[in-house]
Amino acid sequence: MVIFPKGFAAAGTACGIKKTGKKDLALFYSEAPCRAAGVFTKNIFKAAPVIVSKLRVGGMCRAIIANSGNANACTGAAGIKDAVATSREVAEYLNLKPAEVLVASTGVIGHFLPLEKIRKGVKILSKKILDGKNDPGAAAKAIMTTDTFPKSAYATFMSGGKRSTIWACAKGSGMIAPNMATMLSFILTDAAITKNALSRALKKAADASFNRLTVDGDTSTNDTALILANGAAQNRKIDGGRDFAAFSAALRKVCVHLAETLASDGEGATKLMVVNVDGARNDSEAARAAKCVAESPLVKTAVYGRDANWGRVVAALGRSGALVSPAATSVAFGRLKVFERGRPASFSEAAAKKILSAKKVEINIKIGSGKGEAKYFSCDFSEGYIKVNAAYRT
Repeated sequence: MVIFPKGFAAAGTACGIKKTGKKDLALFYSEAPCRAAGVFTKNIFKAAPVIVSKLRVGGMCRAIIANSGNANACTGAAGIKDAVATSREVAEYLNLKPAEVLVASTGVIGHFLPLEKIRKGVKILSKKILDGKNDPGAAAKAIMTTDTFPKSAYATFMSGGKRSTIWACAKGSGMIAPNMATMLSFILTDAAITKNALSRALKKAADASFNRLTVDGDTSTNDTALILANGAAQNRKIDGGRDFAAFSAALRKVCVHLAETLASDGEGATKLMVVNVDGARNDSEAARAAKCVAESPLVKTAVYGRDANWGRVVAALGRSGALVSPAATSVAFGRLKVFERGRPASFSEAAAKKILSAKKVEINIKIGSGKGEAKYFSCDFSEGYIKVNAAYRT
C-alpha cells in the first residue's frame, strides 16, 4: 500500500518526448490550494521552467507538471512561453489558474518543447486525475532520465494530535553537484503549515540532503525541489515550536533518504559512497572538506577498484581549502583506520578490500579537534559513467 498525503493525486504517462516510448510526463495535483516553497539551481543559465516556477512559488499553488527527455533550457523567450503554455493546458483541464501550476523539465539542453505531444499528455493525465486514479509510482517513473529505478520516500508525524504525511519523489543520476544538487524533487504534504515555516523547513532539509549530494561535480540548469502543503490533515497550523521540529525532522528524513538513493544510482555507479568529516573548526569547513573528497575522481575510482588508497583522500583534503591540521588528521574506511594522526596506519589490505566491496562505503575523516562536522553523499566512478555520458544525446 502506498502511503500518500490526503487530498493529493499523481499520475504519469508517455507522451512521446522520449524516443524510447517510456513515461515522460508527470502531474501532481491537490484538491485544495497549497502553500508552496522551492529551492532551485544556482546555475546562471537557468532553464525556462525554473524561471517560471520561481516567480509562482510565492503564491498559492495546486499542481506541478513535469516532463523528462527535454530540459527546455537555453531556449530564450520562446522556452519561457512554452513553459507557460504547458501550465495553461493543465489549468484549463483542471479548472485552475495558470499561476497555480508550477512547471519543471529535465533532459537534453537546447531543444524546444514538443508542445503538441505535451498537450496530448496533459489531457491524458488530467483525465486520470479527474477520474480519481492516483498512481504516484507512474509519476515517479515519468520524471526519470538516466535513472535506473524510480525514487520515492515518505514519513508521517504527529502535530496537534493529528497525523500528517510527507511523500516525495526525485530523479537524478548525473550532472549532480550541490547548489542545488542536480535533480528534480517533488514533495507533497497534507500538513497545515505557514508559508514561512514551510520555506524554512525545506531549506534546512535541502542543506542536509540535496545540497550534500554530488555525483560528478556538475550543476545543471534545471535543478528544482518543490513542496506543496494543502492542510488536509487538519492539524494545528505549524509555525514553530515542537510541531515545526516534528515537521522538519520528517521532511529531513525523506530528503536524506532520497539523496542517498540518488547517489547510489549515480550514472555508472556500483556503490554508494558516504563521506563523514568531523573535528573541523565549524560545519562549513567540514562540508568544504567532505565535498572535495566526495567529488574527487581519484577517490571515486579507487573506491570502484576496491583500492584503499588513502593518499588520494588526504590529497583531496589538502586542496579543499578547509582548515585541516595534518598532525591531527585521521582517515578510516568504515571502522578500519588507514591513516592516523598524520601517519600511515598498519591495516589489512584484505579487510580493506572487503569493506570497499560493500554496496555502501563510508569514509570517516577527522581533520582536527573542533566541533564542526558534515556528511556528503556520492558514489564511485566506473566505466559506466563514461558510456552513459558519451552517448547521452544519441
